[in-house]
Amino acid sequence: MNKIRAFSVRNFKEIIRDPLSYIFCLGFPLVMLIIMTLVNDSIPAEAGMTIFRIDNLAGGIAVFGLTFLMLFVCLNVAKDRAGAFLVRLYATPMRSGDFILGYILPTSLLAVLQAIITLAASFIVSLITGIKLNVGGLALAALSLIPTMLLFISCGLLFGTLFNEKAAPGLCSIIISLASFLGGVWFDAEGTGGILLKICNVLPFYHAVKAARLATALDFTDYSQHLLITLAYAAVITVASVLVFRGKMKADLA
Repeated sequence: MNKIRAFSVRNFKEIIRDPLSYIFCLGFPLVMLIIMTLVNDSIPAEAGMTIFRIDNLAGGIAVFGLTFLMLFVCLNVAKDRAGAFLVRLYATPMRSGDFILGYILPTSLLAVLQAIITLAASFIVSLITGIKLNVGGLALAALSLIPTMLLFISCGLLFGTLFNEKAAPGLCSIIISLASFLGGVWFDAEGTGGILLKICNVLPFYHAVKAARLATALDFTDYSQHLLITLAYAAVITVASVLVFRGKMKADLA
């Protein structure tokens, strides 16, 4: 346990030492929250467009913010592999599970803090705009984000293991763009319908956003379905990342 704690602390410090982690994990989601709220205020009421209203926006922005954690985990793992840091640690009594938890645990802590800050900011915006948000709904939304946190952290671990520090960030940027667009954060996927909605339904991002939005509104219609689909994706990708990391570890030791 001491080995996991020491490695987790080291990884936590690596992330918080990078000023970009504050910009992308905290600053950027909050800026987007404010900008989209202003956009919503400029939309005429007769347009009937509510995608940027704070009760819908809160869950979407919370999921959007978590996508950046994938990038930092990916970079952390890729840099450790490129600098032979992990290879040196392989000579210690640490097992593959220790390394994996050492990457996942500190990032999970940051994910929880990010979700709380984003949802708290959403509550403040709701007070300013006069659109009520239920505190219980926000608390449930925070819990509903746990599978999403695991999903993106595991994606970061997987990509960081498979790709080098030059290729990995580009791939993560693509996933971040897909997650925000096909997750329905910036547009009404259900209102659009057609092939685009079918594509959204196949991927986990849309279900993660829907689960967060339904939780915020304390609307349990299809809530369990969206949450379970997100959890299933998170479980599969987590298992895949663990297997790939262990395979790479064995290959490096061979």
